[in-house]
Amino acid sequence: MKRASAWPIVGIIAVVVVLTAVAAQLQAARERWFPPPPVEDDALYIDSGSALKRLTVSFDTLAADVYWIRAIQYYGSTKRRLASQISGPEPPAMIADRSDYRNLYQLLDLTTSLDSRFDIAYRFGAVFLAEGYPSGPGSPDLAIRLLEKGLRERPDKWQYMQDIGFVRYWYQRDYRGAAEWFRRASEVPGAPIWLKPLAATTVAQGGDRRSSRVMWLAILQSADVDWLRQQAERRLVQLRALDDIDELQRAVDMYSERNGARPSDWMTLVRARVLRAVPADPTGVLYELTTDGRVRLSQSSTLFPLPSEPAQVAPAIR
Repeated sequence: MKRASAWPIVGIIAVVVVLTAVAAQLQAARERWFPPPPVEDDALYIDSGSALKRLTVSFDTLAADVYWIRAIQYYGSTKRRLASQISGPEPPAMIADRSDYRNLYQLLDLTTSLDSRFDIAYRFGAVFLAEGYPSGPGSPDLAIRLLEKGLRERPDKWQYMQDIGFVRYWYQRDYRGAAEWFRRASEVPGAPIWLKPLAATTVAQGGDRRSSRVMWLAILQSADVDWLRQQAERRLVQLRALDDIDELQRAVDMYSERNGARPSDWMTLVRARVLRAVPADPTGVLYELTTDGRVRLSQSSTLFPLPSEPAQVAPAIR
């Protein structure tokens, strides 16, 4: 009796499986024959954080996660699209156009309105916004606005103050402003002890490569997420490459002055015993020597492009 009663159930399950498979095949065929219209990924149907917060009711945190993922996807897809437009040995000059990233700040603002303590959205979002075009919109002003929004919610968050100092230093070349934010961060209870000397170094030697190295080492030591730590490590290696290029350029210039002609390639310098071997960057990719005698990083290197060197400020008046 038990065995007989089980057969109808097995039959029903088998029918459901078959119908599901058929339905999936029909849906796939329908989409091939009648493809749906493309979705505007960057469309924002709700651009008010307060309105969205009312709509999500008790699901604010979940909605914040969704908008954060959407912000990452939007930033990543835009960055890849712009990167694909740069090709060839001499990439075309690209004029910064904030409209390429026109919805990035709004997505980050919505994310942090839904979850006002979304730490990663503030810190990573600020990096996304500050990155120079085409890697980002080149909007350090919006990056600072986002971090200041976080500080209004958490005035004791020294990390946000440090990040504002970082944006002012690296992207705005405002070394005194950066030093002031580092100083403010150092006075927050629980802040690391290296922030105070970092403020002093920044105001005294802003724009110097040594102070840049000090800053990135400080960020490396304080990073609490892998991505930020990797960024600091990469920047430090890029600074090593800049040191290499300066040293190699001096060698090339010295050879040119002594011989009255520029070296045609690296082997010319090796044969003249100016260099021991063809030089490579810290990742192992060979440096390039142009026909006009300039040393540069290869575009095939993972360190490309190197950061632009900030101008050094005058010494602080005591």
